Amino acid sequence: MIRFHGYFRSSSAYRCRIAFNLKGIPYDFVSVHLRKDGGQQKTPAYRALNPQALVPALEDGDFCLTQSLAIIEWLDETQPGPRLLPDDANLRAEVRAFAQAIACDVHPLQNLRVLDYLKAEFGADQAALDAWCGRWITDGLAACEALLARRDASSFCFGETPTLADICLVPQVFSATRFGVDLAAMPRVRAVAAACEALPAFADANPKNQPDSET
Repeated sequence: MIRFHGYFRSSSAYRCRIAFNLKGIPYDFVSVHLRKDGGQQKTPAYRALNPQALVPALEDGDFCLTQSLAIIEWLDETQPGPRLLPDDANLRAEVRAFAQAIACDVHPLQNLRVLDYLKAEFGADQAALDAWCGRWITDGLAACEALLARRDASSFCFGETPTLADICLVPQVFSATRFGVDLAAMPRVRAVAAACEALPAFADANPKNQPDSET
């Protein structure tokens, strides 16, 4: 069985949980607490799995994979269940671009190691950290809203079934709520997130429903 190393509040791990659920794939979960013991992701044993000392990491026998988007695409290509990327090449590229706008340009700026650095090196207090995260999340989700506005309305980002785009959007909306970001000017983002969260695959992946949750 696949072994999955993650943390309840990690957006990257959250994405993978959604993908596992959408495809109906069971897995063994290993909690990697990002705060306890100075950060369990920094231990030599975990660094042997993921030299970046980040979550998630996936093990399937002797195979080990890191990076949430790579994990999700690997699941889509090797495991049964609904497809998470469209067959059409142009639409598939659009889905990837939307997902990467979040995973590559927004999420890293709110990553725990970035926030810890701002606190340690620049004396940022919690209000400053929240303002930092809010700025970049707002800009990123505003861009997502504009991308969605180019398309005819649909239940999900790119049609009537969830894709990698929705898998990335929902954890980012969760973070937006956590950091007090106002989404009033983003009706398409809010509607898609609500449609996703009504599905058990997304609801069951929510941080509050994880075995290591502290919410």
